[in-house]
Amino acid sequence: MKKDNKGFTLIEIIVVMAVLSVLFSIILIVINPKTQFSRANNAKRRSDTAAILNAIGAYTADNKGVLPSGIATTVATITDSPNGANICASLVPNYIPALPPDPSLKTNDITTCTNYNTGYTVVKDANNRVTVAAPDQENGEVISITR
Repeated sequence: MKKDNKGFTLIEIIVVMAVLSVLFSIILIVINPKTQFSRANNAKRRSDTAAILNAIGAYTADNKGVLPSGIATTVATITDSPNGANICASLVPNYIPALPPDPSLKTNDITTCTNYNTGYTVVKDANNRVTVAAPDQENGEVISITR
């Protein structure tokens, strides 16, 4: 009489679990969600700093080389606080539809120029070259544009 063995042996189950765990580990390394979100946030920051700098450039071109009055020679956050660079009223809505906030702030685009904070910084040098930067960048990247 032949005995029918149905099912898997313990060794077979262990081998399958080992192979699956190796595959899952590889997938997590390749598709690391935290890294992917950091890259997406930094891409938004690069886009936002370029948009702000383009708006400043358009304002300057329309005003015969004069920069918005809130830009100083010391680094300041683009905000309406007393120590900030309050350039919103100069730029919105004529040169940019809304000021973009840093992704870490988790707020909507800034269309009204009261009680706002973009999280981005702006500074001008002695030659009126303007630098817009994202100080909250992730993964050690430097996000800064100067024109």
